[in-house]
Amino acid sequence: MKILLVDDDLELGAMLGEYLRAEGFATTHVATGREGVEAALSGRYAALVLDVMLPDLSGTEVLREVRRQSRLPIIMLTAKGDNIDRVVGLEMGADDYMPKPCYPRELVARLRAVLRRVGEESQGHRPEVLTLGGLMLSPANRTCAWRALPLDLTATEFNMLELLLRAPEQVVTKDVLSLQGIGRPREAYDRSVDVHICNLRQKLHLRAGDSLSIETIRSIGYKLVCC
Repeated sequence: MKILLVDDDLELGAMLGEYLRAEGFATTHVATGREGVEAALSGRYAALVLDVMLPDLSGTEVLREVRRQSRLPIIMLTAKGDNIDRVVGLEMGADDYMPKPCYPRELVARLRAVLRRVGEESQGHRPEVLTLGGLMLSPANRTCAWRALPLDLTATEFNMLELLLRAPEQVVTKDVLSLQGIGRPREAYDRSVDVHICNLRQKLHLRAGDSLSIETIRSIGYKLVCC
């Protein structure tokens, strides 16, 4: 399984690459945003680890370019405590983020969680098709559509919609959405779930209008409702 690292910190890239290889991943490290976009869109990689600060294109620009053509799982590396970069990255379609300095063991855990969720690993596939009103979601094929019109979702958005569809009209807590949707426990003051749900809500509204909605249950979670 090949992982693309995009970071201009050569020492950090080498260290992460060595650790990932020891954990059974193949890695490629590039130091510029333009190289990162080209490599990410080549179809050779299972996931992308992307630094926000790059010498040419910024990490958010790379993310934007990749998301125009690909749903490749993306984990962003952000400066510690820089919540603005994190929220912007999630709003633009990143699947998760990690603060720098980056701890290799945690990165491996998050990569495996994301990859497991998008079906790169053989376990956990569910062959059934989930439906609600005109919404159809196939966990095994990782496809989703509203009345035959496809919905272009990121890996994490897909995971969260699946969780909501498995409990229609019922509240799914933020803790569950984070643990099972993103692949990690929810942290204090962590808005990742809220940002992903906001993106998902907008995409559903563009297709389904007012026929389908994600309702907020304040301080608890969300539920999917067919109107």
